[in-house]
Amino acid sequence: MSQEQPQTIQEWQDAIHTWAIGKGWWDKERSFGELCALFHSEISEAFEEYRTHHGLAEVYENPDKPGKLEGIPVELADAVIRIPDFCAHEGINLQDILERKHAYNHTRPYRHGDKAA
Repeated sequence: MSQEQPQTIQEWQDAIHTWAIGKGWWDKERSFGELCALFHSEISEAFEEYRTHHGLAEVYENPDKPGKLEGIPVELADAVIRIPDFCAHEGINLQDILERKHAYNHTRPYRHGDKAA
């Protein structure tokens, strides 16, 4: 029997955090710095997949751990999982903030901030 998938960002945030609590990831408090390092580590793992010549959209199974997915998209998903988990732990409504930030971004000029990239 499969569980119904979350539909909204808020539902994903709640489901991810409930899962993380159940797996013991919040049994002890971690500093904000440690959590930021964990966010960053997932992005670094995605880059390492790129450096080892895996395609940007390539997902493959780890030959030593059947069923364990690897690849850039998997590492990016791990980063996306970690951030809403943290937000739920801190009582941050990520969906509300995303909606508000996206609305604000629509008011900004083309390539705002005079940044090269």
